[in-house]
Amino acid sequence: MSASQTPPATAVSGDDVPTLLVKIFGKDRPGITAGLFDTLAAYSVDVVDIEQVVTRGRITLCALVTAPSQGGSGSAEGDLRATVHSWAESLNLQAEIISGRGDNRPRGTGRSHVTVLGHPLTAESAAAIAAAITSTGGNIDRIFRLAKYPVTAVEFAVSGAATEALRTVLAPEAAQLGVDVAVVAAGLQRRAQRLVVMDVDSTLIQDEVIELFAAHAGCEAEVAEVTAAAMRGELDFEQSLHARVELLGGLDASVVDAVRKEVRLTPGARTLVRTLKRLGYQVGVVSGGFTQVTDALKEELGLDFASANTLEIVDGKLTGRVTGAIVDRAGKARLLRDFAQQAGVPLAQTVAIGDGANDLDMLNAAGLGVAFNAKPVVREAAHTAVNVPFLDTVLYLLGITRDEVEAADTHVG
Repeated sequence: MSASQTPPATAVSGDDVPTLLVKIFGKDRPGITAGLFDTLAAYSVDVVDIEQVVTRGRITLCALVTAPSQGGSGSAEGDLRATVHSWAESLNLQAEIISGRGDNRPRGTGRSHVTVLGHPLTAESAAAIAAAITSTGGNIDRIFRLAKYPVTAVEFAVSGAATEALRTVLAPEAAQLGVDVAVVAAGLQRRAQRLVVMDVDSTLIQDEVIELFAAHAGCEAEVAEVTAAAMRGELDFEQSLHARVELLGGLDASVVDAVRKEVRLTPGARTLVRTLKRLGYQVGVVSGGFTQVTDALKEELGLDFASANTLEIVDGKLTGRVTGAIVDRAGKARLLRDFAQQAGVPLAQTVAIGDGANDLDMLNAAGLGVAFNAKPVVREAAHTAVNVPFLDTVLYLLGITRDEVEAADTHVG
């Protein structure tokens, strides 16, 4: 616009322009929004902002509009108020009109999405989370529900507080309340193509694969104790892996097919992978388990990447050894970086999901690290934790709603 030009008289160019906030409440039905704006159109006002929400059949519709030009009689605003109230009453709705100046106040710097998962989500928990956000200097700009089952998931749009500060305050609060809270920075990167990399044992699947093998070798209890100690971070992973695999020596190679049939996917695993793939995400797994199982999972689920240890088989028997480089704690983080490079996805746009101490480096290296039903040491170190037994709840942390998931499933031919 040149210096000689001026904006239209009704344009909102600053805090000086008179505006009206028109609020409508009542039982929802088709045509309310169109009816309100048809009514306002008679006064040649401009729409500055609109917000509408429907909860259990009740509508709250807010429209911020420029005040009408008064003209000679100076009664245009009064006429608008009377007309809106009359229209609302004709539909058994309530109307409130508030005078003011300018647009909404600017949102504070620092914007984040705070996702809260509850099973159930109590009023006490919601109050405590909201108070904790306020304590950081953050303002809750908007709240909406992402899902009502298998957990209640809601998202708070927060401004005025740094993402890391919110995480620091909300993590202990969530642990005390028994809810899961994830905090991610707002911005375009949240909608960008991502790479999601998961651990396998006790994450993508419900089992510890080496324990399934051990059951066939008759040493399940011994292997399970070593596995638990390793996941708690009490033992060096590589040493514990060799010790456990050695107990499998002599098993017939046919046990591999038997174990594959015994593997149980975690509830929500198929939904998670299917939805991510539909969105154009790439998905991979890294495992301290064995390629004899992860390769089958890659094919079954249509994964883009998979890496694990490989059991050595000679003359149709397991030798009790593994071949190649060991996929341990450091190896998982390295593979995350390798997968990201192959996928052409910046590390900041990766998501890692795991449950054990050997997943920690990977969780910390990812843009978002999710501890899934994890050991305490992992929950405390990860960006966020999910403590419900449904893997697809991770979708809510990415801003994907249950309605969107179900709609996508319905339209697949």
